[in-house]
Amino acid sequence: MTGAGLRKLTSLAADVTRLRRALAARGIRSAAGEAEGGAGRAEAAEVRPGRLVEGSTLQARPVGPPEPMPGPVAFLDGVQRQELLGYVGTMPLVWAEVAAGVRLREDRRFSTATVLRASLLLGRPEALAAAGTLDGLDTVPLPDDGPLHPVRDLQLARAAVDARRGALERAAGEGFRAASDAWLVVDGSLAESPVWARDPRMLGVVKSHASLPFDGADQLTYLALPFGHRTSVFAPASRAVAPVWSWALRLWPSEGHDLLHGLVRVEAAPGAASVAAADRLSRWLLAERAPIAGTDRRWDRLLYGIHEVERSLRAGR
Repeated sequence: MTGAGLRKLTSLAADVTRLRRALAARGIRSAAGEAEGGAGRAEAAEVRPGRLVEGSTLQARPVGPPEPMPGPVAFLDGVQRQELLGYVGTMPLVWAEVAAGVRLREDRRFSTATVLRASLLLGRPEALAAAGTLDGLDTVPLPDDGPLHPVRDLQLARAAVDARRGALERAAGEGFRAASDAWLVVDGSLAESPVWARDPRMLGVVKSHASLPFDGADQLTYLALPFGHRTSVFAPASRAVAPVWSWALRLWPSEGHDLLHGLVRVEAAPGAASVAAADRLSRWLLAERAPIAGTDRRWDRLLYGIHEVERSLRAGR
């Protein structure tokens, strides 16, 4: 970890300690430790069948050698952290910090184009009222229409933090697009925003495979995809806001590793243009593997530009 990263973690720890002391001074029992699921978003494992839009059978297609993306390229991602601060009776109070940003690469140099941040205090309205006003925190009330259950409240807090992070990411992306027509690569799905899903110069790179688009023999084709190959383009089934077209891409060889090693799912705007460009776009993404984000446990699916956004956000830049 860099010195800047260590200082940022130290500063965050000091903030959490200060908040716990402020709550304790108001008669609220403090609690140490991270709230359940504080590391990030959770997804249910499921198969949601996709619809082929390229060819009549799902195939593994070689895309050719890596090819650098031309011109300026931007990357968008968000980060989040949350901590359990304490309890008002059995109602938890949760602190969270969320951030989203865009880093623009021009002539091999990165610069920050957009950064949005928010610090949150989450809890049932009664718990927030007991906590009172805490400087710099946006209060986020959790639903109180059901019976009190601390674990459920922590789960609801997690979902609320996810939602706020997603809102910041969309705002950061839309702010960047208003100022630039450069290619914008998003960590995650484009389907959460109808504006993103229609944008012909945006790509979503999804690292999670909790939801799979095929089963049976097609699932084997999908998950056993060779290095440097992509699947046929398909329209994924989605509960999200807007439709996209998609394909799987193997960034690194998976031999000797898990089936998911080096496997990402790429999203682009629906239409024949995305099918025609799928090989070229895949070659671009293959080139974005380097430099390797080797210290990150997700390095095999993490594009360096996305890693650069996360590193910058966590360093407070």
